[in-house]
Amino acid sequence: MNKIYWKNKNILITGINGFVGGNLAKKLINLNANVYGLIRTQNYKSLLYYENINKKCVIINGDILDKELIKRIVLEYNISHIFHLAAQVEVGIATINPFDSFQTNTNGTYSLLSAINEAKKNINSIIIASTDKVYGKYPLNKLPYKENYKLKCIYPYDVSKACADLIAQSFSSNLHKIPICITRFSNIYGPGQINFSALIPDLIRSSLGYSKFKPRTNGTYLRDFVYIDDVVNAYLLISENLDINKNKMRGQIFNFGTNNLMSVKEITEKIFLANNKKDELKKIIIRMEKSKTKGEINYQLMDFDKINKFFGYKPKTNFNTGIKNTISWYKKYLKKYK
Repeated sequence: MNKIYWKNKNILITGINGFVGGNLAKKLINLNANVYGLIRTQNYKSLLYYENINKKCVIINGDILDKELIKRIVLEYNISHIFHLAAQVEVGIATINPFDSFQTNTNGTYSLLSAINEAKKNINSIIIASTDKVYGKYPLNKLPYKENYKLKCIYPYDVSKACADLIAQSFSSNLHKIPICITRFSNIYGPGQINFSALIPDLIRSSLGYSKFKPRTNGTYLRDFVYIDDVVNAYLLISENLDINKNKMRGQIFNFGTNNLMSVKEITEKIFLANNKKDELKKIIIRMEKSKTKGEINYQLMDFDKINKFFGYKPKTNFNTGIKNTISWYKKYLKKYK
């Protein structure tokens, strides 16, 4: 990543109020970019406000489904790069109420790209944030997922994101030739993730004594977790190279993970032992082993083979270091927002 490249670039981040959006904005501001963020709902407990990132960028209140608003933002602020992160990300909510997830995740992506197409504005790069869950269920011997794997998802959240992927591929094709790359990353963790329905924030909050952890699986499910700093750097690297070499990069899909499977039980043990909570851990493991799971894929694993071949990039933060950094952040955050 070329740090000088981002100076004075006009960047639009949809979903800037989210975990990844806030961290991405923070990084871009430090690189002297001009950051504009679209948010539908203000959450003053988010990283964006907790670390006063909002005071260093332009916040625009609006809905990703408002195509005319997107046009105005792109034209009035002379946006050159877009990171589309706005999404309904809670898998459980999507299962119960799929309509909102399809509206935000699928129609929101269509609205954004239609606005760009109609505005006739030359955008240097658009990154569409997808997910490993679009691949659906594959046996362990077929993992890690490869970018050319068939999308076999069935759950509402997963399908809503897969639909968005296909829409992005259509707009990046020779039909419209919009410079788009799609990113499918594994589970992201780190400072600033305040969605406590996610595993790691929920475990950390519980291990610090602010809640009681309720296992949602029997602990044997295997996942891959990648640290937020590595994710942000990957986004910037892909975006920068998409601008520099559109013919090669347009329409490319990049998976990104650590290629390191860990069970939910193992992650639980690491976090509780890091906070010296052995007794609580024993009780959780007993409850976990009795827990029944619904609507979850057994194994999900990403590697970094393609992004490494293209740019020589791979994750730099091991899980133990990442968890240590993340716990330190939550200790400060939870003192303010108990």
